[in-house]
Amino acid sequence: MQRDQSDGSEPLPFEGLRVLDVSQGIAGPYCAQILWQQGADVIKVEPPAGDWGRSIGVHHGQLSALSAVYNAGKRALALDASTESGKALLLELALQADVVVQNYRPGVAERLGIGAQALLARKPSLVYVSVSGYGPDGPYAKLAATDSVLQADSGLMHSNRDLATGEPRKVGLLLADVATGLYAAQAAGAALYRQARTGRGGQVQASLFDASIAFQGYNLSDFNMAPDAAVSVVSAPNGTFKARDGYMNMAVLNDVHFAGVCAALEQPHWRDDPRFATAAARLAHAPLINGLVAEVLATRDREHWVACLRENDVLHSVVRDYRDLYAHPQAIAQQTFQTLRQPAQPTPAEDGRITPDDRIFELRLPGMPDRGTRRPLVPSPAIGEHTVAILREAGIDAARIERLQADRVVVQRGVPAP
Repeated sequence: MQRDQSDGSEPLPFEGLRVLDVSQGIAGPYCAQILWQQGADVIKVEPPAGDWGRSIGVHHGQLSALSAVYNAGKRALALDASTESGKALLLELALQADVVVQNYRPGVAERLGIGAQALLARKPSLVYVSVSGYGPDGPYAKLAATDSVLQADSGLMHSNRDLATGEPRKVGLLLADVATGLYAAQAAGAALYRQARTGRGGQVQASLFDASIAFQGYNLSDFNMAPDAAVSVVSAPNGTFKARDGYMNMAVLNDVHFAGVCAALEQPHWRDDPRFATAAARLAHAPLINGLVAEVLATRDREHWVACLRENDVLHSVVRDYRDLYAHPQAIAQQTFQTLRQPAQPTPAEDGRITPDDRIFELRLPGMPDRGTRRPLVPSPAIGEHTVAILREAGIDAARIERLQADRVVVQRGVPAP
């Protein structure tokens, strides 16, 4: 059985790697969090008010569900990069890193003094990861971009449209953001491999626009081959059907599978019907055979049909909600989920003081699928939780740290404003 790598027998792939994460939201932070799972030390730099991802979705105080998953394990430094002292400090930290991850709009990193060209000129071994909405140039480069906007603009909503009505539908998760984070982490890994071989790093680019399109390669290939063809399923019977107590999904890819369906549903005469004799014939009569399957499945509960379909080696599954997913026997056996005990992060008062909050949120979260090269999740940091410790490690002397705190250039969690 695969387990999280935690016994120290083998070093994690990115152990010792220093990552400066100055990104916010999802795509950039997820890229950096993947590197953390694989061993890197990740410093999350955010404004004193916090990453905007802390304020959206389900949240309590400064803890959001989004921030908990995409910033788990990082150390946090609160820094005001709008000040000259803040810019100078940010540059120092960037030059000490092995990887920088940023998702500013084009031109912002340059104004802050940490653009790719400037950093790579001073440190050629650096791997510089730029995450953006639409890429570094072109007519859309400076436009704001979010997951839902990019799902519409990249064709994802079209690919997920209702086939009966043609209505475009948003995929029910932050697919554009998450896919971009994955592509960015892969590109960072490739750049680090090049750096290990040649000593040179370089800039890698990942955009929500390109990542969302790359995710649709098969659909685009279909369109290229037959741009005017009506969209249909690729085989029949195939689809989501309602049993007596809930939904199931079933797919038939060949004649052997169809024979299994006929046996499982106790409909042997279907095999003798010329309309269903071959895969091509079944596809031509897809509405008919799908309707017949639906009628039969509606007569019994899912547990009965799962046993019959499994016995006859038919591709199928019940449609699970998240409560069902956590109880999935395979997820339990494979230790797919980790329990993260995440402390609450109450919002400080105006003077910086924090009212204690002893709540602990138990979050059952997945990590990277390769359990042999990831480490167990640890809590997401509060804004500025590790500011002083990070600055000390960076070689900043105590007097300068005091001045930075007094000027509110940096903020240490729990330290009242002067």
